[in-house]
Amino acid sequence: MKSIIKIKRPELFSFQECLWFIHRDFDDSLILIDEESVSRAIRVNGKYVPFTVSESDEYILIELNTEDLEVAPFIQSFVEDWLDLKRDLMPFYKILSQHPELSYMTEEFKGLRLIGNPETFETLIWSIISQQINMTFAFKLKRALIQTYGGSIDYDGKKLMLFPPAEMLQNLTIENLQALQFSRQKSIYIINAATAFASGELSKSILLAVSSQERVQKLTALKGVGLWTANAVIMQSLNDPTGLPLGDVGLLRALENHKLINGRADMNGVNAVFDRFNGWQAYLVNYLWRSLSKPLTSPVAVNP
Repeated sequence: MKSIIKIKRPELFSFQECLWFIHRDFDDSLILIDEESVSRAIRVNGKYVPFTVSESDEYILIELNTEDLEVAPFIQSFVEDWLDLKRDLMPFYKILSQHPELSYMTEEFKGLRLIGNPETFETLIWSIISQQINMTFAFKLKRALIQTYGGSIDYDGKKLMLFPPAEMLQNLTIENLQALQFSRQKSIYIINAATAFASGELSKSILLAVSSQERVQKLTALKGVGLWTANAVIMQSLNDPTGLPLGDVGLLRALENHKLINGRADMNGVNAVFDRFNGWQAYLVNYLWRSLSKPLTSPVAVNP
């Protein structure tokens, strides 16, 4: 049985920009995406629930293919967090419009939201996987992990891949992961992170209950999680707009492209840029990442 959840489109929202950012020509095995929709599955109350997100003139639409309608509030909350639908972007746009080098973004990328992943454990593991390697190889490793230990479900004649839960990954050996081309160190980091989440030592609710500074402290207490990884999780999974993955190569390249820093070691220049965007650091990172990519080839529909 199919059902539709309708969410009123917020102001300054472009579904096409968000779709483009979710895809970005990367081979993310957890999503199925086309020009008009994106599908994935998440675990709710111990079982995986598939859904598809699309849009109409006035609404963001979530299609559920399940008889268990009790999952609907969880899926709606996931999508609202995934696309950051509840945030008023006008304060950010006001600051951005006053910046001489970046003001063009208010029109060029109008309606782009802070695209993250509300699944915090998944985000943490992905952040560990992508440390200090190119994105193509990172997605290859992610796909191997998912195909080997995550499984899949059939959805409207298609296969949706599933991310393996912490309870599964904590029981792996270093050799299990090395067989998938993970380094020894990353294998250790992944197993340790999985153990922390499986035991309840760490969780999304624990991180949400503390300050941004305490979030960093709790995450960096995990072996192999430094400031970059911690801030990536805070930014992408906790919808914290102050998350700032300093040292990110793409971020530094975008700042160089806009002549806002004098080389990638210019941390004073980086800090000077982000000081103007206090409270909106993660959004600026998102828009700078967007600036690195080729423009959209299809029309962008924006709710003004």
